[in-house]
Amino acid sequence: MRPRSDPGPDSKGARSDRVRAGDRILELDAGAGGPLIMGIVNASPDSFSDGGRFATLQAQVELARKLLEDGAGILDIGGESASTNRPAVSVEQEIERVVPLIEHVTGELGAIASVDTYKPPVARAAIAAGATVVNDVSGLRDPELAEICAQTGAALILMHTRAAPKQRLQDPELYGGDVVGEVCAFLSERIERALAAGVAREQLILDPGPDFAKTPAQTIELLAGIGRLHELGRPLLMAISRKDFIGALTGRPPRERLPGTLAALAHGMDAGARIFRVHDVAAAADFLKVRATLAGELEPQRDLALAEEHRYERDLQQR
Repeated sequence: MRPRSDPGPDSKGARSDRVRAGDRILELDAGAGGPLIMGIVNASPDSFSDGGRFATLQAQVELARKLLEDGAGILDIGGESASTNRPAVSVEQEIERVVPLIEHVTGELGAIASVDTYKPPVARAAIAAGATVVNDVSGLRDPELAEICAQTGAALILMHTRAAPKQRLQDPELYGGDVVGEVCAFLSERIERALAAGVAREQLILDPGPDFAKTPAQTIELLAGIGRLHELGRPLLMAISRKDFIGALTGRPPRERLPGTLAALAHGMDAGARIFRVHDVAAAADFLKVRATLAGELEPQRDLALAEEHRYERDLQQR
């Protein structure tokens, strides 16, 4: 699914499957081509799953290009890892990491860019460089982020967390046995806070925050009941790629969690989530294509056939 250009000011009544992001409208209903895949491009060497693999700006731009070719409809660019065993970086350093990459992604590649930050000066710089979405993993701790989105028209992702950025909080008793109710109440309050700052409801996306201030068991309970969040009337983003709860269930390190990620993706689709933030975009896109075709949502061409070059693995052909 590809977002379209904004046809002009919207009339009354924002739909829950529609997001305004700058001069774009993201249509997220099932009939618009399926969910939106958000590809992850880390401009930080501290990422828990790919830190240091794409150390230069050129390597990051090439990764972004590949993710777009693989099927990403938006790229989430971050300059500071959420890992709690790494210190926060300065505003200046984070801007230095994300702004040139956003300029390339939105200019050279013509992509939609989201900036993964909780720092208002970084958000301002990123939007000036071309980003049209702010992915705030702090749960709107700083209301200035909402003010920036109100002023610029950028979409705002509101994520649930009880912990401050870079703080690890793992307490099995934290939510009193109803983590879904806690997340609903928290996000409802944050929606009202954003609206009071001047953000339009149509600019808001909700992220339940898997693993953020949650034990693996709490994250699993949350995702099992994720459908309750539709009561809030805004599209759901699921950031489930390579997460700790998958590692806890499977005993796998981050780069071996793709099967578990795809299982969580399938569950999210069944529960009505509309945006999926993933590292492995090609695998996610293939999964969604096959799933939609078998469900009758996509119709294969009558002359569909396997290309000869894809019939065998090359090493087998050489034997």
